[in-house]
Amino acid sequence: MPAFTDLLFYAFAGLALLFGFLCVANPFSRSPVTSAMFLVLTIIALAGLFILLHAFFLAAVQILVYAGAVMVLFLFVIMLLDLKEEDRRKMRGFTIGAGALAVVAIAGILIRAVIAAQPLAQGILVEGETKPLGKLLFTQYLLPFEVMSLLLLVAMVGVILLSKKEIK
Repeated sequence: MPAFTDLLFYAFAGLALLFGFLCVANPFSRSPVTSAMFLVLTIIALAGLFILLHAFFLAAVQILVYAGAVMVLFLFVIMLLDLKEEDRRKMRGFTIGAGALAVVAIAGILIRAVIAAQPLAQGILVEGETKPLGKLLFTQYLLPFEVMSLLLLVAMVGVILLSKKEIK
């Protein structure tokens, strides 16, 4: 019989996958606001996984920064534009091709990083402490940290461009 933490892991992981899928391929509504709300639920499920890993600081940051500030910003931009579905821009072949190329490039980088990944230096991280995490984040992992900030910027610009009316 699996332990309670194992059941919680499978529940949070399943919810994260389900809400992530519903964020991208939303069968309930074509509204970007609905997709953004599913993204908030995905972020909350990921925070639950961080809590199971005893990474309480990361869980709090996940909720406060991503589910709070970033999603409020995305929702503000989406609602500010407030476009009807028929007014949204049609996807062109170049746009779909560029998006597919970006997805393949990011997937390649992720696979390469996972293959080349080495475990963290033994004995550096003490469970639940933020000082060693911050030191690692801003020394050894500074480039991935900055790449993530650029990805957030690109996502914000993408929301604006996808919601923008086509100029006739």
